[in-house]
Amino acid sequence: MLRKGRPPNPGVSGSANPGGGAKTARRTRLFEIAIIAAVSHPRVAIVVPCYNEGSRLPVVQFEEFIKNSEVDFLFVDDGSRDNTRDVLAALKTVCPDRVTPIHQAENRGKAETVRHGICCALDRAFEFVGFWDADLATPLDEIPEFLAVFAERPELDMVFGSRVKLLGRHVERKAHRHYLGRVFATFVSTMLGLPIYDSQCGAKIFRVRPNTRALFERPFLSRWVFDVEILARYLSQVGLRSAIAGIYELPLHTWVDVGGSKLKATDFFVAFRDVLRIRWAYPAHSGKQEKG
Repeated sequence: MLRKGRPPNPGVSGSANPGGGAKTARRTRLFEIAIIAAVSHPRVAIVVPCYNEGSRLPVVQFEEFIKNSEVDFLFVDDGSRDNTRDVLAALKTVCPDRVTPIHQAENRGKAETVRHGICCALDRAFEFVGFWDADLATPLDEIPEFLAVFAERPELDMVFGSRVKLLGRHVERKAHRHYLGRVFATFVSTMLGLPIYDSQCGAKIFRVRPNTRALFERPFLSRWVFDVEILARYLSQVGLRSAIAGIYELPLHTWVDVGGSKLKATDFFVAFRDVLRIRWAYPAHSGKQEKG
């Protein structure tokens, strides 16, 4: 949520600026979002999982966004072996009211790191909680877009970023990762019976409901594709029809593949195995809240 009184300048278009029309439309949209945020004032917490991010964390971008927003950030250090702890401490000094570093003594994997951070956020009575990849492949200025969707659609429980390469949007992904990702996404959609396009984008926000904690209170089966398990748990809670109505995939304006990924080639095959484990662990579409 952008801080009240500091909405982005909607700007003006001009023929001297190539692509100026698209940029102006984007600024105008952000201005509208700022107005929505200024009126609603939701309490939002974003969990950022960190492992050996000391030299990679885009500190300046985080500082600028935090100073001009009312979003809280919980940075969960997953037993890093570098200076991540010191970097987070320095960020806390600059933004003491909005930054909470959380340190895990041992490396427990991204799934447990996100789960621990979300549970900590839920203990603090936020209205929205979510998680965001530390490398900011999804820029922080997408967060107001997510919140605007929630404001316009009160029935939604979740908004997920979706990496869709469309004209007028800047989505850069390595070709092999894109094609492998499409195969994996099709497999996930088939296994869950849920028409989701991109389950693995590292930008997700949840509206806090009475059943939200149940999505995160138990450890996940997979260290990496826990996103799929969140979906499986949600499907088991509410059923297919309500799940389709409660999840919104938001095509991102910008997503750039950042180097230094900690995933190995073999993790792709492990991910398929883990999806099968998840599918077997959760009953299909058994939610008691199914309507109709």
